[in-house]
Amino acid sequence: MSADIVTANPELDEQRRRALRRMRTLAVSLLLLAAVVYLATLRLGGFWGFVNAGAEASMVGAIADWFAVTALFKHPLGLPIPHTALIPRRKEELGRSLEEFVGENFLQETIIRERLDAARLSSRAGAWLAEETNARRVVDEAAAVLLIGLSRIRDEDMVSLVQEALLPRFLAEPVSPVAGSLLEEIVRDGAHHGLVDLALEEAHRWLTQNEQVFVEIVLERAPWWSPSAVNDRVTHRLHLEVVSWVDDIRRDPYHHARGALDGALEQLAQDLLHDPATQERMERLKNRVLSHPQLLVTATSLWNAFRRALMESLDDADGPLRSRAVDELRSFGDRLTHDDALRARADRYAADLVVFAVGRYGDELTAVITHTVNRWDGKEAARKIELHVGRDLQFIRINGTIVGGLVGVLIHTVSVLL
Repeated sequence: MSADIVTANPELDEQRRRALRRMRTLAVSLLLLAAVVYLATLRLGGFWGFVNAGAEASMVGAIADWFAVTALFKHPLGLPIPHTALIPRRKEELGRSLEEFVGENFLQETIIRERLDAARLSSRAGAWLAEETNARRVVDEAAAVLLIGLSRIRDEDMVSLVQEALLPRFLAEPVSPVAGSLLEEIVRDGAHHGLVDLALEEAHRWLTQNEQVFVEIVLERAPWWSPSAVNDRVTHRLHLEVVSWVDDIRRDPYHHARGALDGALEQLAQDLLHDPATQERMERLKNRVLSHPQLLVTATSLWNAFRRALMESLDDADGPLRSRAVDELRSFGDRLTHDDALRARADRYAADLVVFAVGRYGDELTAVITHTVNRWDGKEAARKIELHVGRDLQFIRINGTIVGGLVGVLIHTVSVLL
């Protein structure tokens, strides 16, 4: 097995090592003191008999507890005594027992919910996010991660995503019901009026500034036998009428042409929802558009333009995007601090998420304990564990020495009285 154990802080390990040596020295010193007192009072009677009995019992208690403590980590005096060196020999069982203990006592839903409720995570998070420094730190870190992620996406990856994931999905999904419902909602809410106004403004501007182009386009469709003078008069007059008509529609929000357009859009929405012929034409149009080779080139260009704009905004520490994100985070933190209902929902969602994660991955989490312990070398594991808890275990030896002496005095007293 590998001797690979989690690396500790060397300075902290050295402090533990010194503390362990001090406690061992103290425990051994008490044992030696008991031995000296025992030898010094061995043939004395009276009061010294009590002292001798206490010293003898102290030695027995000290040696017995030394054996017990040492047997956890190695063979006492190097002798292969049965049931000694327990940790090196039974570390696999120790790992499994520790795994079961953690799973049964820490990863239970009731315990998790109680601890999360007592921790008041949403209240603490709200108070923390309400501070501008903290909110800005979160935004800065998120912006840095997003910048790295966006910079790693290649054009080939985007083309593969569109070809292998998006296009097949779009081709398989009927677009007519979605388009019909969307168009119906747009017409009902009048959301298209802004686009119509923009189109009319641009049409009026183009017609006003490009009279000659308009005339040439109309003349291309004039009869060959029509005199040129007549054609010129007709086309110029037609240009004036078209400009006037577009201007009337542009200025009058209740123009009958607008109403006719609304009616046509409403009818198109209903046909997309209910007319099989219109739905079939829409599907053919969708398939032609999605199958066109230029689609991938256009999608990649649009993505690159969006990515560049987003990366520039994210890279600007004082830009509007990051400033707005900081303001929104602070506002959310303030709401978490003062809105009891929102805070309760956030705590409930957090608890549900943790319970779900533990329920799905709890066994894998606790299995890490057994896996890690199994990888340890037995002697190295015993050394590490002794380094962490050995100082406290030396108190067992010290207490055994003291308590053993007191019990020895008590037993000697009873013997004398009897």
